[in-house]
Amino acid sequence: MRLRQGLRWLALAIVLCAAGYWLAAGANRGWTKTTRDRIEKDPITEITFPVRENHFSPGIDVVAGAFFVAGVLAISSLFASRKNNT
Repeated sequence: MRLRQGLRWLALAIVLCAAGYWLAAGANRGWTKTTRDRIEKDPITEITFPVRENHFSPGIDVVAGAFFVAGVLAISSLFASRKNNT
């Protein structure tokens, strides 16, 4: 496989993997979050209160970073040699 074509396939794989991971992990359309709030109820007083728990939720910045890296790879493929060095 030529270098140009390999860089383009790698760029496509990065975009697809990042988008798939983002969708599978919850597709948070905001910034990446590392905690979330959960409502609990005190069994004695029956008062509800928020509890913060650790939870990683990748945001659109993760996808944007992957698209940026893929774009750099795709653009660098334009400057790679056209010869097939085998």
